[in-house]
Amino acid sequence: MKNIKYLLIGTFFGFVLTKGEAISWYRMQEMFRFESFHMFGIFMTAIPVGALSLLVIRKLKLKTIKGETIQMPTKIFHIGTIMGSLIFGFGWALTGACPGPLYAQIGTGSLVTIAAFLAALGGAWSYEYLKRYLPE
Repeated sequence: MKNIKYLLIGTFFGFVLTKGEAISWYRMQEMFRFESFHMFGIFMTAIPVGALSLLVIRKLKLKTIKGETIQMPTKIFHIGTIMGSLIFGFGWALTGACPGPLYAQIGTGSLVTIAAFLAALGGAWSYEYLKRYLPE
């Protein structure tokens, strides 16, 4: 029962994604075909909100609920980021879903999305298994 707040937050997030049509396969296809501004508008709102949130966290030196300092690691460019981004993008374009909305799509009864979910799990498992063989 101690994790009920996470279930409620996740349910609310899924509801917002659904009502905002951010989980719609058709909206994803419109975005990748440059036929609609809808998804780009969502991203163009989310990115500044996230950036502003990080700025506030840094400036006010906010801490976690447990009082720990929030660490923001320095990101170093790696060519693997480009390759991973391309694989992620192709999968997103083909399935109409990135990992976040997969759960909401399954929750709305889109059972075909289970195949995309299993593919995402397989990709994550493969990366973890092969990570030690990949260049740093």
